[in-house]
Amino acid sequence: MTENKLMQQVMAIFSIFMVFFYLGIGTYLTFFSDFSYLDRAVRVLMGSTFIFYGLYRAYRAYVKIAEVFFTKDDAND
Repeated sequence: MTENKLMQQVMAIFSIFMVFFYLGIGTYLTFFSDFSYLDRAVRVLMGSTFIFYGLYRAYRAYVKIAEVFFTKDDAND
């Protein structure tokens, strides 16, 4: 049972890195993009989608970290 909890903790930490990735890509596409071959409206649409998905992942990561790290494990089998 501890291996499963350890894997859940590793995946929770990895999800935080993915949150920063999505927010970073979204911010870059929306505000600092050098992709001149893409229309500005497309860049803003894609960037805002990445930002909103990053915020959703941040919420899910917060819930998962609270569940995995801060709940008492009663399974002492």
